[in-house]
Amino acid sequence: MSTNRKGDEARWLTAEEEHAWRAFRRMVIAVQTRTVQDLAAHGLSEPDYEVLSTLSERPGGTSTLHEQAAKMGWSRSRLSRHATRMEARDLIRRAPDPADGRGCLLVLTETGWDTLRQAAPTHLDSVRRHFVDRLEPEELAALGRIAEKITDEQ
Repeated sequence: MSTNRKGDEARWLTAEEEHAWRAFRRMVIAVQTRTVQDLAAHGLSEPDYEVLSTLSERPGGTSTLHEQAAKMGWSRSRLSRHATRMEARDLIRRAPDPADGRGCLLVLTETGWDTLRQAAPTHLDSVRRHFVDRLEPEELAALGRIAEKITDEQ
């Protein structure tokens, strides 16, 4: 079923554009799959690591649920369900948000800190092996510029 209105024409991709798009998608999936496999050795999923690592960058290892969800591109309810699973493993805990009576804070626990300290070297090695070390410095710089250009708000 077409979602185009009558008279609208889809701007089909050229062969070069389609090749670039598909290559980009395969690259993202390949790197993600490989780094996720390496994190699994520590009992962590990619979202687990993202929550732990971003919380570790915040003062006191603490962030609001709202800020964390925005940073991950998730809804608050999705992150709340994931946080519940992480709480059950004592990786994080929730605390009331003094600035917002309806909100909560996500706080990295000692177990969370320890888990992150153990997993970080594996993750860094994985990122190097499956991404950074496969590119020349100028390719890495170009990819960084491209990523910033695409992720900038329009």
